[in-house]
Amino acid sequence: MGEPDLTLTASLRPAALDARRGVVRLHPEVLAALALRPGDPVRLAGRRVTAGIAAAAEQTASTGLLYADDLLLGNLGIRDGGQVAVSRAPVTAARRVTLTGPVEIIAAVSPEMLRLALLGKVVTAGDDVSLLPQDVQPDASIRTLVDAARRSLANTVGYAWTSTLLTVVTVEPDPGALVTMDTVVGWEHGTAAHGSAPVGQDASGRLTGGTGPTTGAGGRAPVNRPAGAGTEWALATESRPELVEPDQAPTVDDLPGLRAQAEELIELLDLGFHHREVLGRLGTTISLGVLVSGPAGSGKSALVRAAAARVRARVCPLWAPEVAALSNEAAAQRLRAAATAVRADGPAVLLVTDVEALAPTDEPGPVATVFRQVLAETLGAGAAVVCTTSRPEAVDPALRAPDLLSLRITVRLPDQALRREQLTVLTRQVPLAEDVRLDEVAGRTPGFVAADLAALVREAGVRAALRQKVAETPTVAMADFAAALEVVRPTTMAASTLELASVTLDDVGDLHEVKEMLTESVLWPLTYPDTFARLGVRPPRGVLLYGPPGCGKTYLVTALAGSGRANVLSVKGAELLSKWVGESERAVRELFRRAREAAPTLIFLDEVDALAPVRGQATDGGTTDRVVAALLTELDGVEALRNVVVVGATNRPDLVDPALLRPGRLERLVYVPPPDGPARSEILRAAARNVPLAADVDLAGLGAELEGFSAADCAALVRESALAAMRESLTASTVTAAHVEAARKRVRPSLDLTQVAWLAAYAASRQA
Repeated sequence: MGEPDLTLTASLRPAALDARRGVVRLHPEVLAALALRPGDPVRLAGRRVTAGIAAAAEQTASTGLLYADDLLLGNLGIRDGGQVAVSRAPVTAARRVTLTGPVEIIAAVSPEMLRLALLGKVVTAGDDVSLLPQDVQPDASIRTLVDAARRSLANTVGYAWTSTLLTVVTVEPDPGALVTMDTVVGWEHGTAAHGSAPVGQDASGRLTGGTGPTTGAGGRAPVNRPAGAGTEWALATESRPELVEPDQAPTVDDLPGLRAQAEELIELLDLGFHHREVLGRLGTTISLGVLVSGPAGSGKSALVRAAAARVRARVCPLWAPEVAALSNEAAAQRLRAAATAVRADGPAVLLVTDVEALAPTDEPGPVATVFRQVLAETLGAGAAVVCTTSRPEAVDPALRAPDLLSLRITVRLPDQALRREQLTVLTRQVPLAEDVRLDEVAGRTPGFVAADLAALVREAGVRAALRQKVAETPTVAMADFAAALEVVRPTTMAASTLELASVTLDDVGDLHEVKEMLTESVLWPLTYPDTFARLGVRPPRGVLLYGPPGCGKTYLVTALAGSGRANVLSVKGAELLSKWVGESERAVRELFRRAREAAPTLIFLDEVDALAPVRGQATDGGTTDRVVAALLTELDGVEALRNVVVVGATNRPDLVDPALLRPGRLERLVYVPPPDGPARSEILRAAARNVPLAADVDLAGLGAELEGFSAADCAALVRESALAAMRESLTASTVTAAHVEAARKRVRPSLDLTQVAWLAAYAASRQA
């Protein structure tokens, strides 16, 4: 008897957790009818046959719909509304999967990283798949590996890793096989990551995994193993590192914004490889250990390859999270194999990416000790070791010893001028339309690194191709870049889920003085930092918005964010406060670290009185006192806070710690008053911009009558008026004065006159 089969209608619903992860959502009753549980493979038949992972939709979903994203619908060969035959699929583990994709992704993403990205996905030959890991039912035993792969993908290819599509070439067996840790995954005509033994932990708690009896990287036959050696020894020895020849590396001219760092590294390598006799005559030596730090996707690895190519040195790449995932013995074998390959023949550079995985600051294990020893031996033999990291604070300080990584090169976040130069290089081969203004694109991409800009150009090209499928001479227009900017976000903001509304300060009714003050205090420092530097003054560090509830404080910040000239990090108290000692302070440090990386950045602290109350009065064991201290240190501490502005909002400014309100911190206090009659009329007009009002609706007269209404109350009145029209008739085309009058009976003023009077007096005392 075959598996039960249902025919459902496909519905396009790109939920954030499911997007491009091979997930379909079905009503719980449909799951029960098909004998499916969340996380089970499911067979899908449209114009093509493919497979996916089943997940439960909400109870209010339709039982006749199958919810999927655009990638899965494309694999089915249907559009939104097409018919799909759904049935349970047998759980078959894939033995081998080969893929193909963009050349730059194939060159940057190792087979091991590729396998981790595909773990838990059901793939079929001919399918398009993404590098986004499947999160419906993540296996706790491999969560550490998958998280490391996410970070390394961001470091290697920037934001492009979230939008790149790959094509499955072959699957054994096919169709619909599940990728596991035992699956041999690789690129077509390239190397493969071989299946490992089940992931577990050794006595030290380190994740372990081994290989099966397969050939090593590059198709080499297995070497003779020592008696009693297990599969992990095979992983460390058979997968010998491949050295990249200089001819395969990028050039320094292709790395705008990194030329100064490249020249510094080139001079060091040239001296160490080709002019040691000069050092000998001077009675000194040189250590070729370098730590390159910078934001993820900023081109650190490309910088090292370009510098090595200039001095005709080969590069041996080593991905630290992969080595750290092995047992202690296997990791040591892999490290020594890489060091031997580097020392074997001619000048060579050992490139260790994401070095914090091998030598973490917190609890460095035995592998960190072995790594330091291998590092010292390699440098002592005259080879070069360059380690890269996007989190220098997470790297074991012992690596910075004089005989190890003695030199540090920092890759800064590109400013607008450098982003303009990078866009020029990235679009050299792109036919741009006459309306494309790269200066404007550079201005609208704060926080973008080189990899993010490359993803932006690629996405704009895809949009242009969709518009001009039959054009003989297609071009990329400014509209394509504008559309790409809506979906491509900077790598530094990948962990942020903040969705910004498309509003600006022009959409805010009234509050002219407040908007002018916020423009000077927030937008000018982020948009014109050079002007402040030229005049020799430091821009305001922060602003505190205070006023009655519902008067537009949060909406003003949303409008500031909508200007598109800065990244926005919105923080609520619960996100920073933790009952564990030290975790709240760590969260504050992490917040400001992310802000610096994504600069120019606007940090919004909502309800700041709960986050930073007056110290010495809390009953929470001192947690909020420590958070206030951490905030003060970050705002006005030893480490400079460049191109970052903090905006706080509160209804009770008297409860905020006074130290937070002095100059150099939240130094400008801006009172957001309740709206008067004319202001309420402007707010009503702004809220009703898209509402079809009848001719008998007098917004000016209505605003004068709404005494005690806040801005939120006015917006609620417009919304309730539209609902009143819908209650009368679902085919209503206008909102009349009668509907507005009905809404007034439901919406009441929310302003507390006592609180308004106190806040007005507080504002007057600050101005006195």
